[in-house]
Amino acid sequence: MTKPRIGNAPVSWAVYEAHLPNPPFAAVLDAIAAAGYEGTELGPYGYLPTTKEALARELDSRHLTLGSSFVPVSLEDPAARDAVIAHSLKVASLLAQFGVKELIVADDEDPLRTAHAGRIPKDGSKGWTAAQWKVALETLELIALRVKDAHGLSVVVHHHAGTYLETPEEIDRMLEGTRPELVNLLLDTGHAVYGGCDPVDVATRHGARVKYVHLKDADAAQLQHVRTSNISMQDAWKRGIFCALGEGVVDFKGVCAALAKRNYAGWMIVEQDVVPDESGRLNPDPTESAKKSRKYLRGVLGL
Repeated sequence: MTKPRIGNAPVSWAVYEAHLPNPPFAAVLDAIAAAGYEGTELGPYGYLPTTKEALARELDSRHLTLGSSFVPVSLEDPAARDAVIAHSLKVASLLAQFGVKELIVADDEDPLRTAHAGRIPKDGSKGWTAAQWKVALETLELIALRVKDAHGLSVVVHHHAGTYLETPEEIDRMLEGTRPELVNLLLDTGHAVYGGCDPVDVATRHGARVKYVHLKDADAAQLQHVRTSNISMQDAWKRGIFCALGEGVVDFKGVCAALAKRNYAGWMIVEQDVVPDESGRLNPDPTESAKKSRKYLRGVLGL
């Protein structure tokens, strides 16, 4: 049986927006390759080179393959729809030149949701209205149709803390409201536990629609602090809620077993979202964390 492909992403080095001060992309790609990963993601559009020739040169020189790209957009705003589709097509155009199969789409972060991330009530009182759900689901399918027609890519939706697609109920509703021939799921194990999901349950119930995976672990003590305090998502990041694989609460053996039953052989991209501390340092060190996680995947999961 073909095994999943293992990569790491620029976000593990605190690369969130292309216009911000970021570590040089060459150093990040060097670290990913040296740690034993076979692939990476674009990061925010514009962080890595955006021409085929330049990007191919950087990837090929390190024997890396491109997995996909994370595209956060405003799903529920009809006024933003044209711009959302245009940006998705721009990113998909570059990905298609590298044989990428999926475009990762996520709802953009929202201040109300980031303030309460990890503590969203099940009754939907802090969620989208029915009208907003209708617009969001229509927008997802429109993105998927345009990207498929223009570039042959499918769309996977990244559930994410601090957005309106965070909780088990919201993931279920998104999948129920979209067609599997157009829209499927990116399972992020760390964002799953942050949002109150059991990632093994998600992989079991929705395995047929899981087409891409982000492997992320969450520290038990920090996760409990999220549940019992008023901490924001940004402050949880600063406190180091995400840890190297195997050091937190995620049952990776269970997730992989559930996906193996579906013969999952797509990408598994390690992410350990970090933000600089008050001195500007990244703690823990991203390169060391990447090495730890790669060792865990090989030694414990056989990946």
